[in-house]
Amino acid sequence: MKDIFYAIQDLFVNVLFAPFDAIRELELENWWLANTASWIFIIIGIVAMVYWMKQLQIFKNNNEEDKSISSHSFL
Repeated sequence: MKDIFYAIQDLFVNVLFAPFDAIRELELENWWLANTASWIFIIIGIVAMVYWMKQLQIFKNNNEEDKSISSHSFL
């Protein structure tokens, strides 16, 4: 049973968190490159948010949104 928990620990520490360790080490080596990577992720997030807002506006303009007032049946 103990081996299962060690396997989970190994998965997270050595596999899933490896990109975060790489970014942490990159910051110590080259501050500008680490911040450039951060800004790239921020720009990707902003582009995704703008795309999502535009899609919501398209549905709003086509009156495809369900605006019926409803509540839970137990209320």
